[in-house]
Amino acid sequence: MAGENLGIKASLPPYLDPNLQVEDLVTGVCFASAGSGYDPETPILTAVPSIPNQLDLFRQYMAKLRTLVGEQKSKAIIENSLYVISAGNNDVGATYFLARRKSSDMDSYANFLVGQASTFIRQLHGLGARKIAHLSTIVTGCVPASRTVFGGIGRPCFEESNDLATMFNEKLGYELQRLRDDARFPNLSTTFLDVYNPLFDIIQRPENYGFVDVKDGCCGTGELEFAVLCNQLSSTCINASNYIFWDSVHLTEKAYKILTSEIMKDINKLQNEIKC
Repeated sequence: MAGENLGIKASLPPYLDPNLQVEDLVTGVCFASAGSGYDPETPILTAVPSIPNQLDLFRQYMAKLRTLVGEQKSKAIIENSLYVISAGNNDVGATYFLARRKSSDMDSYANFLVGQASTFIRQLHGLGARKIAHLSTIVTGCVPASRTVFGGIGRPCFEESNDLATMFNEKLGYELQRLRDDARFPNLSTTFLDVYNPLFDIIQRPENYGFVDVKDGCCGTGELEFAVLCNQLSSTCINASNYIFWDSVHLTEKAYKILTSEIMKDINKLQNEIKC
């Protein structure tokens, strides 16, 4: 949605899409892997490519781009492109509580994740990226799956997950500013895109945004199903626009549009900041 608002394209195709067109390499692709995270344990738990794997794919992309448009133009494309990172939700929403809780307190774990994020951003800068936006986590403790698994009777928000998300988001914001001010990373512009607080407001005051159900997803029972468990055989709600969540971890299109509108000012500012 952000790409559409910037006038680039309606959606960024996955880099690994077998039907990827040559022109997509010039206008933008997506390297993200649903279910991954900064904690190396996260992609193992979810059996998806890790962030280092995604960085390797980006290096492959750069080589293809050089072959396609030449060294000088590819360098300009890399430096002038906007890089949007979304990572951390699976770490603070699941991995910590399933695999790390006994060996690490929340503050130490948040510091660990931010260290991983910082390394990733510095690696991107080393490859030529100059404009990097990083999304906050969402309100991980209030997604339907978290309410079901960790919330207990009545399925309230799992506040420990929200606390960890808040710690991570605050520390990440400071680290992004530190990297931006660090002379070792010339021309690096970073920005923190807060979707946690806007989403929290939607959950707290759904009627202000036209939502009715804040606890359940539109798909299936709305309490636990997501990904492949939401398929053509699954029942769905009659009116998805009444729901904040489509499945037990992802938002509906209506909710995503609201959050996108909240972050576009910062994205536009970053996009126009550097002209290499």
